[in-house]
Amino acid sequence: MSEPETSVPAGESIPDIPARIRAGLSAGFRTSLKIIKVSVPLYVAVTLLKGTPFLELLGQVFAPVMGIFGLPGDAAFAFVAAFLLNMYAAIAVIVPLHLTPFQVTQCGLMMGVAHNLVVEGGVLSTTGTRGGVLTLCRLVVACAAGLLLRGLWSFWETASSWAMALPWFS
Repeated sequence: MSEPETSVPAGESIPDIPARIRAGLSAGFRTSLKIIKVSVPLYVAVTLLKGTPFLELLGQVFAPVMGIFGLPGDAAFAFVAAFLLNMYAAIAVIVPLHLTPFQVTQCGLMMGVAHNLVVEGGVLSTTGTRGGVLTLCRLVVACAAGLLLRGLWSFWETASSWAMALPWFS
């Protein structure tokens, strides 16, 4: 039986396992620090803002739009963090809001489609595509997915309440 070929460029050797582990741990530590630098300050800021009328006031402003998706107005801040920064920032904002499982799922779905729009739109523009058009498409698809999930959730709740009303479930 022949040995599998490795794709190592000529003249380079494969590092030993301890060197690979050190390199992996070092890269993982640097990545963790980047995430912590964004997440912890946002988490603390939202937690502190919850004690003021500011967050409640802005939540009331965004409540009608967020209500379409079954979300409280406060969730708008998580979307701003996801759209402008990244998913880690959005998670840091979502945690202190104490959302229901459906609301967290709804946020995750919509933010998964449309996150980091500024950076990714810029990257798309450098490839020759219309970054603005594709960013708008991502926002539209995120809203459509959010509406679809809201509709499916409402249907599920209605169907399950009807099923529980059947005689053999009583």
